[in-house]
Amino acid sequence: MRNYKVYILAGLMLLLPVLIWAQQDTDHQFRKTLKETLEEIEGRFHVKIKFTEDQVKNKTVTYADWRFRNTVDETLDNVLKPLDMKVNKTGPNAYKLKEYEYNVWSEQDGWTKLDSIAKLYHDVPSWEKRKDSLRTALYKALDLYPLPAKPNSKPIITQERIYNGYSVQNIAIEILPGLYINGSLYKPLHIKGKIPVMLSPDGHWAQQRYRADCQIRCATLARMGCMAYSYDLFAWGESLLQFKSEDHRTSIAQVVQTLGAIRILDYVLSLKETDPARVGISGGSGGGSHTVLMAALDPRIKLSAPVVSVSSYFFGGCPCESGMPIFFCAGGTDNVELAAMAAPHPQLLISDGKDWTAHMPEHDFPYLQKMYGYYGKANLVENVHLPNEGHDYGLSKRKALYAFVAKNFRLDISKVEDKSGKIDESEVTIEKEPMMYVFGDHGQYLPKDAIMGYNNLLKAFASAPREKKTN
Repeated sequence: MRNYKVYILAGLMLLLPVLIWAQQDTDHQFRKTLKETLEEIEGRFHVKIKFTEDQVKNKTVTYADWRFRNTVDETLDNVLKPLDMKVNKTGPNAYKLKEYEYNVWSEQDGWTKLDSIAKLYHDVPSWEKRKDSLRTALYKALDLYPLPAKPNSKPIITQERIYNGYSVQNIAIEILPGLYINGSLYKPLHIKGKIPVMLSPDGHWAQQRYRADCQIRCATLARMGCMAYSYDLFAWGESLLQFKSEDHRTSIAQVVQTLGAIRILDYVLSLKETDPARVGISGGSGGGSHTVLMAALDPRIKLSAPVVSVSSYFFGGCPCESGMPIFFCAGGTDNVELAAMAAPHPQLLISDGKDWTAHMPEHDFPYLQKMYGYYGKANLVENVHLPNEGHDYGLSKRKALYAFVAKNFRLDISKVEDKSGKIDESEVTIEKEPMMYVFGDHGQYLPKDAIMGYNNLLKAFASAPREKKTN
């Protein structure tokens, strides 16, 4: 009996090459696993491809050997595109496997797309027609056409804290029944007449509006004579009392953040000290994408300053930037065309040499200058490019913002300069995070009717009554 089993096993071993070969034919689409295909690429082209077992698990490549070409880059493209995957080059002969990034294009692809968009208009009338169609389409793409009705509740405002030349109060605004957007309002201590206000939606950096550099920026603007309103992203900051952090990476994040900014604008424009002719917005990274979108959507915004964000070949790295189909509007658009919608209002674009804004001066900024030139206002759009800096909202970027806001909103920048004429941020008090909460150290003051959880948010949004028209 034992010999019989041995003979069977030996026979199967002899048949194994035949069984394997049988998979390498048109009947089986010359199929191989992704893992063995990548290993074959490594061996043939003498490269190293970094990947995890989870990335290649249960993935197969049809017509695998037929996808090989003369170069490793062509071969990887042929193998990975059908799987919605790609590689990033990490060294001379090194690659890293990644999921397909819908939001990242090559520079040339982005520039070609922007050039094709630019052919749709040639003067102010044709551009204004395009802009009107884009604005309506954007509201519809965000499911904000018409807007959800504004709750009748009053903002929840904490006690004022007084510092050197400015004050701070934390504010929660109900934007849907049970849905709150929290922030901090910085004001000059001595206000005479109407003054400007700057909205400050920050990016995806750790601690967001609680960060020292965010507090410094808003407080310095206040010390210059401008109100500054810093607010949370969705499922970020105090919003985490209502939602999980992973909820931020859902498409409704873009909707909530847009609606929140609209309601913040409603609030700051209701203040007796706000000058409606001097309302601006400036955020960095994902907050920069939000800045561009809000300046495009809401004509109440008269100045914008997106920081380390705008690019014709990058569409945002988070669903809060590109989760809704805004870039399919009016036949297709991108962040640079959306930035052009701010024209002819003053706009400052701050770019750097170590992210997707690295080529801003080469192609995207000249397009914006041309668009502002339609209005005879090419001087109102500026680019501060910092080729040796990276992706942050650091001192040099803040200094550029202060100068731009002071110039266009007619503020005295000398109020924040030292005797030598340099910007001095040392007078700002950095608050500890709990001081910036609206709902208490442990969320104990969160209203009892607050929406809790992503699914309940979807239900509340779907059932919310709508206004008769958008802003």
